Amino acid sequence: MREFKRTDRVADQLQKELAVLIQREVKDPRLGMVTVSGVTVSRDLGYSDVYVTLLGEQEPERIKENLQVLKRAAGFLRSQIAKRIKLRHVPELRFHFDESVVRGQQLSSLIDEAVTTDRARYQDQEDDADQSEETR
Repeated sequence: MREFKRTDRVADQLQKELAVLIQREVKDPRLGMVTVSGVTVSRDLGYSDVYVTLLGEQEPERIKENLQVLKRAAGFLRSQIAKRIKLRHVPELRFHFDESVVRGQQLSSLIDEAVTTDRARYQDQEDDADQSEETR
């Protein structure tokens, strides 16, 4: 049995090529700092879902605008990929915003807040215990 499926290999190669192409070739000034966080390819290699994150962009209207720019550039990106990768058929590109990074940052800040609160509560308990020993 094969170690890697063909769809996985194609997805990895698409992710590498798209990361370079979006950064260097797409000249739309509305496009922010885009990172390709993942690519999945359908079993028949007809479609690929491209998941992107936007550096410093959390506003829904900016995210939507960046996705529109990428959707408009999809044909150009497909033609450039066809020149770089030898495939009979280059998958159609569908762009999606990857919310996992934003969600991860939110969870991390919640964890930091809980740790800080616990430390403060523990410190207060120690201070109360020290005061009660002094009054004895």
